[in-house]
Amino acid sequence: MLMPKRVKFRKQQRGRMRGKAYRGGSVTFGEYGLQALEPAWVTNRQLEAARVAITRSIKRGGKMWIRVFPDKPVTKKPAETRMGKGKGSPEGWVAVVKPGRVMFELAGVPEPLAKEALRLAGQKLPVKTKFVKREGGDLFAG
Repeated sequence: MLMPKRVKFRKQQRGRMRGKAYRGGSVTFGEYGLQALEPAWVTNRQLEAARVAITRSIKRGGKMWIRVFPDKPVTKKPAETRMGKGKGSPEGWVAVVKPGRVMFELAGVPEPLAKEALRLAGQKLPVKTKFVKREGGDLFAG
């Protein structure tokens, strides 16, 4: 499961997910990518489920990159607790994903296989996704 080794602060404010991703919106490392079309918090468990779906689908072929990291702590108060008495304890980790963000990338596999693998991964995620290809030039153009 992905999570930070250590963080400066144990608890964080929730924040807002306005606007589009201003970085990480293009396929950089691989040939194919899975791009988010909606804003969401993607948990470390959802990312792991998507990763497993991809690796099982491509059967040890090619290379995969995970372009998002769950570094935001999410807190939760215990069940049946009255309001007040401070913020709850950290329960899990999420990655803040905005529309346009490429979350996974693949290389070294044929396009139909990559498309199917990323489709299966997209089903594990709480956002609508789109299959994208690398734009412009060859993969290893110098």
